[in-house]
Amino acid sequence: MVRHVILWKLNEQLSEEEKQNVKAGIKSGLESLVGKVPGLLDVKVHIDGRLASSNADVMLDSLLESAEALKAYSTHPEHVAVANGKVRPYTVQRTCLDFEVE
Repeated sequence: MVRHVILWKLNEQLSEEEKQNVKAGIKSGLESLVGKVPGLLDVKVHIDGRLASSNADVMLDSLLESAEALKAYSTHPEHVAVANGKVRPYTVQRTCLDFEVE
């Protein structure tokens, strides 16, 4: 199995209200992909409880069946639609960590 973790920094030009709406959209969009994208086993998007010591605004923590499933997920039309519609227009920085788990 593969754990796929992403951290995003939101655009600072967004108001606090806009940031809350964007975070909620990212969460609902990405979490809805379970059952739609083959090999995607679990998705949790963390948007609340951020401490002042943080330098990211949103965290994706997902579990996939394999490295091949991760590759297919990255180009799956449902994932691309969420990424292009709910994530990329509002983020200015992305950090990714992918690793194998047992």
